[in-house]
Amino acid sequence: MITVVSLVAIFIIATIIYIQQAKFGKEPVGARLEKIKKSPNFRDGKFQNEHYTPEITEGYSYYQVISEFFFKRNPHRSPTDAIPAVKTDLLNLAIDEDIMVWFGHSSYFIQLDGKRILVDPVFSGNASPLPGTNKAFRGTDQYTVADLPPIDYLFISHDHYDHTDYETLVALRPKVKKVICGLGVGSHFEKWGYQESQLIERDWNEEIDLAGGFMVYTTPARHFSGRGFKKNNTLWLSYVLQSPTTKIFIGGDSGYDTHYAEIGSKYGPFDLAILDNGQYDIKWRYIHHLPEEALKAAQDLKAQRLFPVHSSKFIMANHAWDEPLIRISALNKNLQNPIPLVTPMIGELVYLKNDQQTFKEWWVGME
Repeated sequence: MITVVSLVAIFIIATIIYIQQAKFGKEPVGARLEKIKKSPNFRDGKFQNEHYTPEITEGYSYYQVISEFFFKRNPHRSPTDAIPAVKTDLLNLAIDEDIMVWFGHSSYFIQLDGKRILVDPVFSGNASPLPGTNKAFRGTDQYTVADLPPIDYLFISHDHYDHTDYETLVALRPKVKKVICGLGVGSHFEKWGYQESQLIERDWNEEIDLAGGFMVYTTPARHFSGRGFKKNNTLWLSYVLQSPTTKIFIGGDSGYDTHYAEIGSKYGPFDLAILDNGQYDIKWRYIHHLPEEALKAAQDLKAQRLFPVHSSKFIMANHAWDEPLIRISALNKNLQNPIPLVTPMIGELVYLKNDQQTFKEWWVGME
């Protein structure tokens, strides 16, 4: 008994020491925390979704999730082949080219009407605070911070490790002019050396005038947050990005809910909607779309094109690695009015003002 108690105590102490590392960020305190407490979306000591949102769907349990993930593994969760990728020279792109480049999962670069924007960059090759425990698929790490030009606006949807990557963000710091994020997330950035003057922290349903015809509207998502043991002490967001010529919905992570129809009614139609479609499961459908829900969300938003992301780089669910793209493509073809899908290879140029651009199904035939 003494031995067991000692081992447990050692484990607890080691864990406490480990989570003091900078990569875990910092909880909001002081004036930042006081501002959070005034948010209508912060109740009972944490941020809340608009509607009741259990992390596990009714009828399922955490035990089922863990048991399936570790002991009933889908043998096709990761690809045998390397993911195909294109290496575009981002440093020498003409500033008047209106393009987007996907880096896998939910990371992408947008150059639009003379502004350079980066969303949820993860270039460390790992989507976990434990080294080597959620490694990127072979072929998906073609890009590094050194490949990026100066960034006018860095958008962060929420502070989970597969969207807010410590190693990447520290390396990016000299290149970033402004960071746009949810309430509380700025606390992490300040710990990592960013200046308060660089941070634009907002609640849901606020607007940010970036001048020159650029507006950002912060909108809800249905998800959660947290980097340590404490959850929902920072806010998760989606965004409406309005340039002088183009309107894009940046979805972050979300489950399906009524907010899409409300956003579509208020801000739509959208030239492009970027929505998560991957690492899903019926057992946590409230916090991540199933493919049919991603399509429904795009319809609610009145999107002219849909870019399904959150796939093809990391394992976070038990489905086959290529299932998200296979399912959404098949479901879309069966719609009465299919939505043009944006499904580029990593690194491939997506032309934001060419709604006739087509993409090959690069995942077909891969193992």
